[in-house]
Amino acid sequence: MSSLNPRRRRAVIACFLVLLVVCFTFSYFKPVTSLNLFSAGEEEIRRTTDLDHTLKFGARPDVQTNTSWKAPIIWEGMFDPNLYDRDHIDSQTPVALTVFAVGRYLDAYLKTFLTSAEKHFMLGLPVTYYVFTDLPQEVPKIEIALPRRLKVIQVDKHSRWQDISMIRMKTISDVIESEIRHNFSYVFCFDVDQEFKGRFGSEALGDSVALLHAHFYKLPKARFTYDRNPKSTAFMETGDFYYHAAVFGGWWENVQDIADACYLSILQDKANNVEALWHDESHLNKYFWLHKPSRLLSPEYCWDQSIGDKKDIHVTRLVWGPKDYNKLRTQ
Repeated sequence: MSSLNPRRRRAVIACFLVLLVVCFTFSYFKPVTSLNLFSAGEEEIRRTTDLDHTLKFGARPDVQTNTSWKAPIIWEGMFDPNLYDRDHIDSQTPVALTVFAVGRYLDAYLKTFLTSAEKHFMLGLPVTYYVFTDLPQEVPKIEIALPRRLKVIQVDKHSRWQDISMIRMKTISDVIESEIRHNFSYVFCFDVDQEFKGRFGSEALGDSVALLHAHFYKLPKARFTYDRNPKSTAFMETGDFYYHAAVFGGWWENVQDIADACYLSILQDKANNVEALWHDESHLNKYFWLHKPSRLLSPEYCWDQSIGDKKDIHVTRLVWGPKDYNKLRTQ
């Protein structure tokens, strides 16, 4: 600083003193807002519901129950549902569920999805279903048990089903920013063409939650259908697992990070006239390769009943709906 002329030196010192005053003020007089209060509540939920030390990793020697980075893979028999439910129900952990029902998918799947969710998804917790559709007036009227809620949000219908699939990442991020972050701890994002068949409970909650794809969880990595196009931002030579985009979730800020990263990658691909092999699922796999999920759900949590070998599946919690893409997907 000695090399500065006196006037310049005084200006630098004055700026430094102003910075010290600002830092002091924010350290001792940090404003208390509703968001700060909710954040404190979030940390309390995290402290009181960290029950993974009770998981019985050896209870299922027939399957892989944790990852190389020590994240649990949740299978029936590993957890005590009563322990998880007791803490989360006592804390009334708020959970948001997002689902898109656009075009013919609304008529084909939405009623079954919602009515089955009311029987099996996070029972005892305050859940709000965020239904995104281009036809809000056609959303079926179903009975939702309090304190659970249904909120319908209108979205545009795109001409290509691939664009509908990929644009959901931006929509999810937007609703987290505008509403979910202020009211919910966790967010789960689902495809609509599914039906809940068994418990999908609080054992599935975690900071960052990914789902093992039912068709790939026992296959060698060489057969995983990652995007192999080096021109795509979703390009992967290898990975840990193959994740299914039909279900992902976690703490709200982590889900927003996932959605933002995938959407930005999709935009970059579009700018380069590239489309990832499996659209948002390819980008989701790339994200989880770079940012390891803290919790993996076994294929119990999204099972395809057409798979012949189901000896690992002791409970089917969510199953694929019948697919008739020729009728459902319009170009």
